[in-house]
Amino acid sequence: MLHSSALTAPRFRLDHSTAPYADALEAYADRGSVQLMVPGHGGTERDLSGRLAGFLGERALRLDIPMLMDGVDLLARGQEQTPLDRALELAADAWGAKRTWFLTNGASQANRTIALAARGLGDRILAQRSAHSSFSDGILLAGITPSYVMPSVDDEHGMAHGVSPAALDEALAAAAAAGNPVHAVYVISPSYFGSVSDVAGLARVAHAHGAPLIVDGAWGPHFGFHPELPESPARLGADVVISSTHKLAGSLTQSAMLHLGDGPFADRLEPLIERAFSMTASTSTSALLRGSLDIARHALATGEEAIGRSVAGARRFREILRDDPRFAVVSDTFDRFADIVDTDLLRVPIDVSGAGVGGHWLRQHLIEHHDMYFEMSTATTIVAVIGAGKSFDFDAVYAALVASVESAEAGHERRITGDVHDFPPLPAPGAYRVSPRDGFFGATEVVSAADAVGRVSADTLAAYPPGIPNVMPGEEITEDAVAFLQAVAASPTGYVRGAIDPGVDRFRVLAGG
Repeated sequence: MLHSSALTAPRFRLDHSTAPYADALEAYADRGSVQLMVPGHGGTERDLSGRLAGFLGERALRLDIPMLMDGVDLLARGQEQTPLDRALELAADAWGAKRTWFLTNGASQANRTIALAARGLGDRILAQRSAHSSFSDGILLAGITPSYVMPSVDDEHGMAHGVSPAALDEALAAAAAAGNPVHAVYVISPSYFGSVSDVAGLARVAHAHGAPLIVDGAWGPHFGFHPELPESPARLGADVVISSTHKLAGSLTQSAMLHLGDGPFADRLEPLIERAFSMTASTSTSALLRGSLDIARHALATGEEAIGRSVAGARRFREILRDDPRFAVVSDTFDRFADIVDTDLLRVPIDVSGAGVGGHWLRQHLIEHHDMYFEMSTATTIVAVIGAGKSFDFDAVYAALVASVESAEAGHERRITGDVHDFPPLPAPGAYRVSPRDGFFGATEVVSAADAVGRVSADTLAAYPPGIPNVMPGEEITEDAVAFLQAVAASPTGYVRGAIDPGVDRFRVLAGG
């Protein structure tokens, strides 16, 4: 049985009844100031800004102000703390962190930031192999030498989950025995499919080996805000937490947070993160995105009742699905995996193979015929994401699912596709032949897919969904990797980030390698 690591009640030290940064932005917008400065739209709908104001509303233009404004992100006369600093302090308290940074280039910025910061601890990092490709980009930028610990994999559904404390301990011990002790550990929890790892156990193992634990919690920004949801990783001992706030916590797309835990590595990590943040942040940071982060924090911290309705709706949706033999709830079988200790109820992974159609086909059919978008699909599943505090008509969602699998198009799909499980398994990584940085910056040539097998990749190739790097620069390209990437590229909703062409028919490899 899965156990819950959720709070019995939110444990906030501070008063979360206001949104200080957003309030300061609104106060500025309400003044109607004359803006002889950037941005060029001037905060008005006049002249060439008319179409933009019609598209967003003039209010959005007035809120879209530059950085370094008195009383917003700088001190105004009589203030002891800027509204931005107060908003950041509240965010750290809400997620149980020592310090929080607002990000306006998504969790991808957080991944690159923390890779650069981790390099300050040393050049060896142990990462969960299913890390997002933006972290792989950070490894290249930082010149880190990675080693990997494999997550558990559900081969039936093509899902990568997490890492158990035992697997992490074994991998760290092996690295130390080989004379390559690890300087930092990077894991993912929750997974794209809502599986939650034992963060507290992973932190204890990492700390016992002298390394901080970095948790990519991009898909769990709502954790810790309701008793039926898992706990915030920062409160469980994680040293750094990446939080993609826009994904389920209600801020605008491309906004995110980076949380520093109050653990044994905090004093060493804080200046490293601050310096790395200054390298990855824009000098024209969006006030709109920052304001949305402040409002999202306020909404989560004061919205337990609304979040509870979302959880109840997700539970009811699961019950509706369980009553139909054509569908199954994948998270009902998460207890098969030793690394999974909890599940995010606001993610509903649905096994559709009982309906005789593929997940990629069904997701696309729902888009085209019902204007209904599920977050992602695999060969056998589709995944629903329910924003914290949001509600849906799940009877209507179920009706659309039934209509799709009972459609004439579904009958045709069943006749021509046969077994929807005929999909290549997730490939094991190829061997590193050179470092990622040398693979990326070396002289290259382009070869056919057939000729690429056995060669050294110069690119990061990541199948979407879910964005996991299947090939890294410096790694040998395997036959299995080629088959998998081409199969994803050929699916209705899949593509491969970093590929030279949409069908992954050619690969960029090291010249002569």
